[in-house]
Amino acid sequence: MFIPLHDANDLKHIKLQWVTWSLIAINALVWVMTGLAGEESEFTNAAYLGLGFIPSVVNDIVELPVSLVLVPEDATYITYSFLHGNLLHLGSNMIFLWVFGDNVEDAMGHIRFLIFYLLCAAAGAFMHGLLLPDSEGPLIGASGAVAGVIAAYLMLHPRVRVWVLVLGRIPLPLPAFIPLVFWVGFQFVMVVTDLGGEVSWGAHIGGLMAGAVLVLFLRRSGVPLFDRTIETPKAVIHDSPQTEPGKAPARTAPPKWGR
Repeated sequence: MFIPLHDANDLKHIKLQWVTWSLIAINALVWVMTGLAGEESEFTNAAYLGLGFIPSVVNDIVELPVSLVLVPEDATYITYSFLHGNLLHLGSNMIFLWVFGDNVEDAMGHIRFLIFYLLCAAAGAFMHGLLLPDSEGPLIGASGAVAGVIAAYLMLHPRVRVWVLVLGRIPLPLPAFIPLVFWVGFQFVMVVTDLGGEVSWGAHIGGLMAGAVLVLFLRRSGVPLFDRTIETPKAVIHDSPQTEPGKAPARTAPPKWGR
């Protein structure tokens, strides 16, 4: 569909988005560990099965061999989100987190953003398990959490201009709501038409729903929803006592693969 490139949406409350950077670094490190071993290696398969979210295991339909139990079953609601199948899977999730995560972190603060991210990951796993309760394949990837970030960004900065690569080749500056609303709608269509496919559309839906709700409660006091004024390509500038109201232009899953 589209690849986000840059949003030029300046940070207003924090100096550095260190939680976003840390999450990207951890995801990359975990992929290096499993990727270097090889996607079909015994080590990688054990990581997928032991740390991935397997609905049939969590729902006590099947039981993992003791040798593959690496963490408590409930922990896999989160651990699955740090595993990825290949470099494309990792990169598609991380570029969305890179472009949109910093402003959501800015709106919430570091600790609340980390809590938000992990809760969205858990919500993605929960919805996946709700729709496919007897699935024996491990769900992996950060798309559930990233979908929550996308939902929050859409509610915070729908009119901020985002440079996106449309169809993988056409760079365009668009208000965030255009590509993001299209992306959200696509997830709902696919969860109906391709529920049993390789991509866990249900995890995307769970993350989206959690992100849309959590941003209402976890954003900083005074941080508005749905920025109404826009300046291109600078960041949002809110009206101040020195600015005549309305005159200051205020200034932006991938799909994730279940296995």
